[in-house]
Amino acid sequence: MGSLIVGAVVLIVAVAVIIVSLQRNARGEEEEDPLQARLAEFIQRGDVTSLEEIELSQPFSERVIIPALNWVGRFSARFTPQKVIQDIARQMELAGNPWPIDPATFLTIRFILGVVLGGLAVAAFMGSATWSTTDKVMFIGGAAVGGFWLPQIMLSSRVTKRQKDIRKAMPDALDLLTVCVEAGLGFDAAMSKVAEKWETELSMAFARVIREIQLGKVRRDALKDMSDRLGIPEMTSFVAAIIQSEQLGVSLAKVLRIQSDQMRLKRRQRAEEEAHKAPIKMIIPMALLIFPTIMIIILTPAALQIMATFG
Repeated sequence: MGSLIVGAVVLIVAVAVIIVSLQRNARGEEEEDPLQARLAEFIQRGDVTSLEEIELSQPFSERVIIPALNWVGRFSARFTPQKVIQDIARQMELAGNPWPIDPATFLTIRFILGVVLGGLAVAAFMGSATWSTTDKVMFIGGAAVGGFWLPQIMLSSRVTKRQKDIRKAMPDALDLLTVCVEAGLGFDAAMSKVAEKWETELSMAFARVIREIQLGKVRRDALKDMSDRLGIPEMTSFVAAIIQSEQLGVSLAKVLRIQSDQMRLKRRQRAEEEAHKAPIKMIIPMALLIFPTIMIIILTPAALQIMATFG
């Protein structure tokens, strides 16, 4: 009797295994593996023939460096204050996200670079007997601090350059918006024309607004988000004027014409301001480079005559 029960159990298990395997085969025939589908696509194109070649075809930075930095960044984010992460994310957004890394990874890169430059300074100065201990500590500390702040300086320069390019492109973009609206196009179509005509930071910002509107976001919210991403007072006032004209029913072409004139006036004022700053900026190179050379050229003949007279 016991043997019959054992045989029945074995038979039931065997039948169940067969049924499960048949279901898996059927599911595998119905649902194709996306990785295998991608591999088949590459094979049909004749580019590569295996997954290893697909992976090796990517740059070394995307295969090794960036994933490693992202892993370190995710690990360090557990011990980093959220306010610091938000500030770095805001600055990276203002810079246009120039690097494919997250804020935690960027902060990790700062620490790593500081440690690396500090270690190189230690290796360079610790074996030297001509430097005093105070000088060594100053140079090592300066190298570590410089390595820590170098990525932040690069990010800040990216933000400044991007905002400067946007300010420079705004008057021409607003002129094109005004012409398109006066010709009968809607504001969304006018922004599309601006995005198609130029390949600047401003045109890419307008293109993103158009995509967000097409995905269902309200135009008012899309424009406000654009002004927040750019962080420029001129763009904030422009967006506020557009939203106000839409709410109050004011002529959009007239508002765009006024905004265009104001932007062009501000650009002229910034150019005049930079021109007034030029003489002050020239003082330092003149004092360090030009004046000593002039003094050498003028006083050297007199010094030679005095030496010859009293020699």
